[in-house]
Amino acid sequence: MKTKRKAAACLAAMVVWASPVQGADALLTQPEVGAKSAVVMEALTGRVVFWQQGDTPMPMASTTKIMTTLLALEQQNLDDPFVVDGGAIRVEGSSMGLREGDTVTLRALCYGMMLASGNDAANAAAVCSAGSMEAFVEQMNERAAQLGMKDTHFVTPSGLDAEGHQSTAYDMALLMRAALQVPQFCEIAAAKTARLEYGNPPYARSLTNHNKLLWNCEGVMAGKTGFTKGAGRCLVSAAEREGISLICVTLGCPDDWNVHAQLYDRCFGLLQPVELTAGQVCLPVVGGESPVEVQPQEELILPLTAEEADMLEIKVLLPRFVYAPVKRGDLLGRLECRVGDTVFYTCPLVAQQDAARNFEPTAEKPCLWERLLAWVKK
Repeated sequence: MKTKRKAAACLAAMVVWASPVQGADALLTQPEVGAKSAVVMEALTGRVVFWQQGDTPMPMASTTKIMTTLLALEQQNLDDPFVVDGGAIRVEGSSMGLREGDTVTLRALCYGMMLASGNDAANAAAVCSAGSMEAFVEQMNERAAQLGMKDTHFVTPSGLDAEGHQSTAYDMALLMRAALQVPQFCEIAAAKTARLEYGNPPYARSLTNHNKLLWNCEGVMAGKTGFTKGAGRCLVSAAEREGISLICVTLGCPDDWNVHAQLYDRCFGLLQPVELTAGQVCLPVVGGESPVEVQPQEELILPLTAEEADMLEIKVLLPRFVYAPVKRGDLLGRLECRVGDTVFYTCPLVAQQDAARNFEPTAEKPCLWERLLAWVKK
């Protein structure tokens, strides 16, 4: 086990803000793996760790259902029962076992997509969410554009082969990175089995996750399988070790289980967790209880190589002062993590306690603090 290194920050009183820059050149390109396309991405920053034809468009089969599930989980009626659209569920391929007239919930359909890879679940969720599969596919492509998935075009909610239905390993890593920010998605994707009720009338049944990495690979916490004749075997997964999270994508990979395990071992072996801390940093508060302590919004582990860890420079970017009142959690600055000329990551710095005004404004005659504030604001 590696020991987490703590990096203390030096205070730099600056009015400017850090500009976030995500990603870097891949640390690894060789040796290649037995896939048509493969990418390993570090989840916190979006940095590419491994690259093999990562920008080559190709079909991605049922890994498509990551997007379908992500959009379905954004609906307000996840647990409201409804009767599935009979036309939507008449589809070939893998299924969660829906039949015409069945009553189900969107949440159950999400489990059916992520665990059983149900094409019936994907189509039913699409119609329930957007009114039709065509309208839902439009939403899929809109979200892909928002996420920067420049080489992706969705045609079906399920991922069945269709002309023009394609993505890249890099784009699918971007999609998984976004999905990992949604707690409900993570809960579903991490489930090895699920006990659900649906049918006509609904009755209890169990689904088992097709993602064997949940059982066989250290730290794997989510994933989605895929296979069609046109796409071959496709797999998107995510794993965490020592506070570092990696996303692995392979398209057209006959031995995907072993390839993902090998890539995780290689890529985690390159990185070490560096715990970021701002040290003891306080910011003056004009007109209030001063100073107020600032710290990163959350505990952060920055994944770096040993060489990068030695070169790491951390700066606290703050204004010279703030005006009262200040509330705990208020955004006051940023922490900038830089290696050489590359900014690896920036994170918000927030107030750790309230700082109330130490005077009350009066309508009669301004007090000393009121006059001082008026003079500073000129």
